[in-house]
Amino acid sequence: MNRFFRLSLMMIAVASVAVAQTSQRSEASPEPKPAQPTQPVQHKVDKASAYYHYTLAHMYEEMVTAYGRSDLAAKATEEYRQAIEADPSSEFLTSALAELYVKTGRIADAVREAQDIIKRDPKNLEAHKLLGRIYLRSLGDMPGGSGSDNILKLAIDQYEQITKLDPTSVDDHLLLGRLYRLNNDLQKAEGELQTAIKLDPNSEEAVTTLAMLYTDEGDTAHALKVLSSIPDSARSAKLYSALGAAYEQRKDYKNAIDAYKHAIVLDRDNLDAIRGLAENEMNDGQLEAALEQYKVIADSNPEDAQTYVRMADIYRRQGKYDQALENLKRAETLVPDTMDVPYSIAAVYQAQGRYDEAAKILQDLIKKTEKSETGTSQADRNNRAIFVERLGMIYREQENYTAAVETFRKMLTLGDENARSGYQEIIDTYRDAKQWPQATAAAKEAIQKLPNDRDLRMVLDAQLADTGQLDQAVADMRSMLKGGAEDRDVYVRLGIVYTRAKQWNDALQALAKAEEVSTKADDKAYVLFLRGDLYQRQKNFDAAEVEFKKVLSMTPPTDPQAAATLNYLGYMNADRGVKLEESLNLIKQALTFEPNNPAYLDSVGWAYFKLGKYDLAEDNLNKAASHMGSDPTVQEHLGDLYQKTGRLKLAAAHWDRAVQEWNRTVPAEQDSEAFAKVQQKLDAAKVKLAKEDSSSKQQQ
Repeated sequence: MNRFFRLSLMMIAVASVAVAQTSQRSEASPEPKPAQPTQPVQHKVDKASAYYHYTLAHMYEEMVTAYGRSDLAAKATEEYRQAIEADPSSEFLTSALAELYVKTGRIADAVREAQDIIKRDPKNLEAHKLLGRIYLRSLGDMPGGSGSDNILKLAIDQYEQITKLDPTSVDDHLLLGRLYRLNNDLQKAEGELQTAIKLDPNSEEAVTTLAMLYTDEGDTAHALKVLSSIPDSARSAKLYSALGAAYEQRKDYKNAIDAYKHAIVLDRDNLDAIRGLAENEMNDGQLEAALEQYKVIADSNPEDAQTYVRMADIYRRQGKYDQALENLKRAETLVPDTMDVPYSIAAVYQAQGRYDEAAKILQDLIKKTEKSETGTSQADRNNRAIFVERLGMIYREQENYTAAVETFRKMLTLGDENARSGYQEIIDTYRDAKQWPQATAAAKEAIQKLPNDRDLRMVLDAQLADTGQLDQAVADMRSMLKGGAEDRDVYVRLGIVYTRAKQWNDALQALAKAEEVSTKADDKAYVLFLRGDLYQRQKNFDAAEVEFKKVLSMTPPTDPQAAATLNYLGYMNADRGVKLEESLNLIKQALTFEPNNPAYLDSVGWAYFKLGKYDLAEDNLNKAASHMGSDPTVQEHLGDLYQKTGRLKLAAAHWDRAVQEWNRTVPAEQDSEAFAKVQQKLDAAKVKLAKEDSSSKQQQ
C-alpha cells in the first residue's frame, strides 16, 4: 500500500476521533449559566486537534521530501501552526516546525523558532541540538571568512551548552572537539576528545580524531600512542589508515605500509587506503609495488587524473619516459585546464634532454600566470615561482647562464620566500659559470633587499669565505649565535666554511655543536653527512664510510639525503678501486631516485670505468658532461676513458678542458693534488702526441 495513502487513512481516523470527542463534549455540556464577571481567557489545550494537524503536517512534509513542491511546504507549515495553536505548550511541535524550516531553506525562521524555545526553556536539550545542527549546516554551506567565523562561534556556543546539559554523550563531545579544532583552539579540542574517549574507550571516531589532532600538531608520538590503545582485534580499516598516516609523517614508511595493508584487508574497496599504501611504497623506494597499487586505483576510478600523474612520476624515476608521457597525456585529457600536468610533462622533457620543448611549455605557463606578479593570492605567486625556477634550471643545464639569471630574477617580485630562492639560484648560477665577482655582488644585493634574512646573510658570508675573506665571514656568522636551537643552521654553515678552508679542527667543533642542537632525525643525518665529507677530504676514508653508513641507517631510501649519501659513498670507494661492485650498486640506487643527476651519472660512469666496462662508462660520462661540462672532474674522467680506449687526442682535449676549469675555480674548491695529476697527464699526452706527429711527418 502506498505510504501516502496509509497516512491519509490515518489522518481520516484521527480526524474522526477528534470530531467524536468534540461531539461528546458538546452533548455532555450543561445548559449555559448566567453571565459571570469577565475573567482572563485561558487558552484551552486541544490534544486531539493538535495531533490531527500534526499528522497532516507530517504527511505534507514527507511529500515535500519526495516531490520538492513548495506549495506542499506551505501547507505543512500551516498545519504545524494550527497544531501549535491547539497545543501552544508543546516544544515538540515547535521543534518539528523549526526542522521543516531547515529542510525548506528558511534558516532565519528556523533559528527564531529554536531561540524562542530556549528563551522559554533554557535547558531544553532538543532545542539546543536543533540550533546547533542549524549552525553546523550553515557552516558547511558558507565559504571561509568572517561570516563563517561567526557561525562557527555560534555552533561552539550551542554545543558547549549541549555537553553541559548532557555530559554523557560521546558524539556531542566529539563534535565539540572538532569545532574547537576548526577554530584552532587545540587545547580545548584535545580536552573534549579525551573526554569522549573516557566515556567510550573503544570509540573509533574519538580515537582517530584525537590522533589526527596530534598529527596535525606534529606530535606523532602521541598520535601513535592513542591509536595503538585500540587492540588489534578491534581495529577497523579507518583506524589502520590513521595509523598509516601517522607513521608516514614520521617517515616510518615500512610501518605505514604495514598499517595500510591491514586497512585494505579489512576494506578491499578502500581507495584511500590503497592510495596511502602506494604513496608509502614510493617513499620506501618500492616503485614497482607502488605502480601496481596505482594501477588498481586507475582500474577502479579511470577518471582520477592524479593517479596517472603519480604513475608518470614513477615511470620518470625509472627512466621510462615514454610511459611517463603517455600517462601524463591521459591525465591532461581529464583535467585540460590544470597547470600541474603540463609542468610534469616539461619535467619529463627536461629529463630526456628535450630542452626546447620543456622551455616552451614553461614559457606558456609563465605567460598564463603574468597577473600573479602583482595581484591575486600568494599561492598563485608561488605557482608562478615554481614555473620560473624550473625554466631557469633548464637554461642553466644548457649552460645558458645569462638566460638563467634573467629568468631567476623574475622570482624576486613574488614574495620574500620566492625572492630568497631566486637570489640563491642566481648566486648558484654565477658560481656554476665560475663568475665569482658576480656571485658576490648578487649576494650583497640580496642582503640589501632582504636585510633581515639570516640565511641570505650566511650565503654572502660563505661566498666571502670562498673568495679569501674567511675571517670576516666567520666573525659575521658567529655574531648570529644566540645560544638556542636556532644556532644549528649557523653551526652547520660554519662547519661547511671551515671544511672548505681546510681548517679541520674548527670544522669538527662546529659540526659537533650543530649535532648537539639538532632535534630532528633529518637534521642529525645532514650533520653526519657533512662530517663524512670532511673525513673524505682528509683522506680518512674509513671514518668517512662510518659516517655515511650512519646516515643511510637513519634516512629513508628515497630521501634526497639518502641518494646523495649513496652516491658519495659509492664514488669514494670506486675512485679508490675498492668494493667496486658494491660501489656500483650504491650509485645505481641513488640514480633510481634521480636518474638524470649529472653527478650521479659521472659516478656510475667512473665505477664502470674502474670495472673495465668502457662502453657503459663512456655513455654515462658523456651524459654527465652534457649537463655539467664545466666540471673539471668530469672532463678528467672522460680524458682517462679516451686514453684507455686508444683515443689519445680526445683524451688530451678533455684533460686540457679540465686544467682550464681548475684554473677558473676559487681556492676553496680547488684540489691541488687532482689538478697536478691532470696537468701531468696532459703534459705527457702532449709530448707523446708531438712525437707521433713528428714521426708521421718523417714517414711522409
